Amino acid sequence: MGTENPNFPNYPSRPAGTPFPPLQSTTPFLSSRPVVGSEASAVRPASHASSQFPTPPFSSGPLVGSEAPAFRPPPLGRSNELVRAPPSSSYGPPTAGFQRFQNPPLPSIGQAVPPHTNQPVIPPPTRPAAGPQPPSIPMGSPPPSIKAGQINTNIPPSGFSSSMPNVQPSSPPMGPSYATARNTFQPAFPGYANAQLNSVAQAPPTHPASFPSQQGGYAPAAPPTPFLAQQRSYVPGPPMTTTSSLYPGTQMQHHGAAPPTATLQGLAEDFSSLSLGSAPGSFDAGLDVAALPRPLDGDVEPKSFAEMYPMNCSSRFLRLTTSGLPNSQSLASRWHLPLGAIVCPLAEDPAGEEVPIVNFATTGIIRCKRCRTYVNPYVSFTDSGRKWRCNMCSLLNDVPGDYFAHVDASGRRVDLDQRPELLKGSIEFIAPAEYMVRPPMPPLYFFLIDVSISAVKSGMLEVMAQTIKSCLDSLPGSTRTQIGFITYDSTIHFYNMKASDAMQSSLTQPQMMVVSDLDDVFVPLPDDLLVNLSESRNVVEAFLDSLPSMFQDNLNVESAFGPALKAAFTVMSQLGGKLMIFQNSLPSLGVGRLRLRGDDIRVYGTDKEHTLRVPEDPFYKQMAADLTKYQIAVNIYAFSDKYTDIASLGTLAKYTGGQVYYYPSFQSSIHKDKLRHELTRDLTRETAWEAVMRIRCSKGVRFTSYHGNFMLRSTDLLALPAVDCDKAYAVQLSLEETLLTTQTVYFQVALLYTSSYGERRIRVHTAAAPVVADLGEMYRLADTGAIISLFSRLAIEKSLSYKLEDARNAVQLRIVKAFREYRNLYAVQHRLSGRMIYPESLKFLPLYGLTLCKSTALRGGYADAQLDERCAAGYTMMALPVKKLLKLLYPSLIRVDESLMSPQGDESDIMKKRLPLTAESLDTRGLYIFDDGFRFVIWFGISISPDISRNLLGEDFTGDYSKVNLSPRNNEMSRRLMKILSKLRESDPSYFQICHLVRQGEQPREGFFLLSSLVDDQNGGANSYADWVLQLHRQVQQNA
Repeated sequence: MGTENPNFPNYPSRPAGTPFPPLQSTTPFLSSRPVVGSEASAVRPASHASSQFPTPPFSSGPLVGSEAPAFRPPPLGRSNELVRAPPSSSYGPPTAGFQRFQNPPLPSIGQAVPPHTNQPVIPPPTRPAAGPQPPSIPMGSPPPSIKAGQINTNIPPSGFSSSMPNVQPSSPPMGPSYATARNTFQPAFPGYANAQLNSVAQAPPTHPASFPSQQGGYAPAAPPTPFLAQQRSYVPGPPMTTTSSLYPGTQMQHHGAAPPTATLQGLAEDFSSLSLGSAPGSFDAGLDVAALPRPLDGDVEPKSFAEMYPMNCSSRFLRLTTSGLPNSQSLASRWHLPLGAIVCPLAEDPAGEEVPIVNFATTGIIRCKRCRTYVNPYVSFTDSGRKWRCNMCSLLNDVPGDYFAHVDASGRRVDLDQRPELLKGSIEFIAPAEYMVRPPMPPLYFFLIDVSISAVKSGMLEVMAQTIKSCLDSLPGSTRTQIGFITYDSTIHFYNMKASDAMQSSLTQPQMMVVSDLDDVFVPLPDDLLVNLSESRNVVEAFLDSLPSMFQDNLNVESAFGPALKAAFTVMSQLGGKLMIFQNSLPSLGVGRLRLRGDDIRVYGTDKEHTLRVPEDPFYKQMAADLTKYQIAVNIYAFSDKYTDIASLGTLAKYTGGQVYYYPSFQSSIHKDKLRHELTRDLTRETAWEAVMRIRCSKGVRFTSYHGNFMLRSTDLLALPAVDCDKAYAVQLSLEETLLTTQTVYFQVALLYTSSYGERRIRVHTAAAPVVADLGEMYRLADTGAIISLFSRLAIEKSLSYKLEDARNAVQLRIVKAFREYRNLYAVQHRLSGRMIYPESLKFLPLYGLTLCKSTALRGGYADAQLDERCAAGYTMMALPVKKLLKLLYPSLIRVDESLMSPQGDESDIMKKRLPLTAESLDTRGLYIFDDGFRFVIWFGISISPDISRNLLGEDFTGDYSKVNLSPRNNEMSRRLMKILSKLRESDPSYFQICHLVRQGEQPREGFFLLSSLVDDQNGGANSYADWVLQLHRQVQQNA
């Protein structure tokens, strides 16, 4: 006989006998009432000799009131896995497993409990004898008050529900213990499984017992509780005429005992578990590495939040770490993960989802008089449409006459369909004159370029000049765009590019002026150094064409970066704009000169270690403050193969809303495409100029800290001289009041900026989130991506004041505390001594925590990453949006050789087949692409077909791969690979991945480029994923 449910495979028959009886154990809670619909056997079989083996701590037993099957069915979607034969030892537990319990839909906040009636409980039919079948022994052990062969009067027998599948006796699958499947039982009360009741007033038919004896020692007994009703072994009782008849009497009774912590919602919350026990007498950790959860589908955003509040702004603009806000400070103190949000105000819009633009014209922008909240979908209109109530502070505001509209009986405006600001969570207002301190600035790009010998020899100067020239037609702002240049080595070079002037004839070539006094920099012709691009286009192009040859014989090794920066600030301070710095060597002359540091290994591991990662000279932070004040954003392009003190230079980008691009050991033959693409995107992407951002929230909640690249102008106003779609910001919030009395908390992000076309605009994103009284609900609504994004910023900031080890330990400690708190919600109800449990929403949190600790910014110590590389990674991660950060932490690994050999196949399907980041995923006959969003590593197995290598690399396929470039070739296989790489780049255009070719066994290249990045494995002295999970589990159990 097979099962009626096609999702469950058939299993071979298991032995009827059992050499060991179930162990005697204490049940935490005994039911004081009969459990309606229980499937427990009324008669226990005679006991055998007691087992000398302890019960494995990781197997989960059935619910009291259920007849557990002797196997765990596999999780959905994995039904094709082979079922191994039973081992010779009949007492060995499964080595490991990944068990999942899905939660049913939860009641909305404030939902009433179903009323109780005095209708009688329909007794379940009795169970006929099973005939020749062996006696039924439930998994685990009976309560101590029940002896073998004694009838348990508290648990009446019952028949099977008609919805239960017929299960054939089977042997337990060995290896991973299979996850329990979801049953189909309609909940009579929140907390039970969710499915259909096919018969309403009809008793279920009886069935003979079809479950064989349980092999001894497989699972401990579970206490009587309805909260794991999704287990396969749960059998619903006979249907009742009303749902309330399940709970006779005036007080609702939970079968067993009331939950000791939180509420019913918390215990109905879904959780997952990993079995971590081992077979008795063995040293095997018992953890199946393949069963560990991995984000092979990338960043999966929680859907429940968007479904609850469809008028919220998109999650690409605002993501909360948990969509359920705590209703009290005491509850918030038990949430050990960050409580906050990730904001990306200018995230790119998918096609067809542009943010609507609204111009109120004479009416003026509608805002609350008290808290200054912008009108949004969550405001309500009263007094026949003459007043509107603010959703943030509840103040009643007058509706301006030009904005008035009648409301219907439900309070809905009759013109609602014509008001996008009342329908959409994201909106953009055209700002009137009162939102302008000065006339809107034009887009301004100023280039500060190092022309010392290293910049010339590496080819950086030529690639940069060619790229800027190719972008002149695409710069935002059309005829308003301004541009200027300064170059420097040991002196500073200014360029007059004004095409026409009243005092002189028209220029066709730029005029170069050299200033050698670095102590008191004089800026010649300050009004002619910034020119309108459309008016001086020919002069600018002539300068860019001649720039590489102008300094091709330059042998100067010095860098007067500080004085050149001050000169650029003087030129730009009238208008503001974007300052692009191309730095190739350590600043060595004038103000802001820096010294070599970071080579002293003795500093690492001491209290002075963090000083290497912060600016050495206060000049840079002071300059950043001045630049921000005058609306100047700084982007750093650093190229040197030697130490250039990115920690100090990056400060300019950090406090001005910019970013750091790092190209170590830049060579134009290798890196030119990367520089060309990233510089082009930086110049041509839509930019918001002279911006400020403020985030408002409902009364009782406040934002306490902000993290990212910006300058905090006041307690809650972020100064952002330039913002674009590749920048994200993190905020932490806390509760101002001991107890929140509202059911919903609202957030509103407002970005006031100047567009490239001279319009002053306000982009507003509004979102609502429920207030919950239960910790389990907070966990259920958690967002791993937002949590890790906030975690990464906190950890990187901590590394600027403490040792790297302290920053890593802080991440680990918060994960342990969160999982321990979550475990305490369930530890009494379920025997979890050998299982690590966690919410389904946070199943990837341990892995992302590990990869964060292994990231370039935080990993190891002195020998694990160069100081400049570590600091550049930190500055980059501080600004990354959620999806880009998660891809950096857990990159893609895909196999492509089979696709290249096959003429058929879709590249999109190949890109979806991601593999775990472990060496075991690599086949010696395969070709793999590793993609972290910043680089490609193409790995050639040592036994790969020579035809593949020859078609992709030409005749160089047997040579040194460090000297081989991957370029398009005239064969189908090469074209298919190039198409795959192109599609991977198109999926995230913010950075360009250059290809590094690696052959298996070719050291140290293989270790440096790929093996050290396989985060699932043990490397660099850091734990493997399996060891990390075991370590977390041990720490969670301590003081649990």
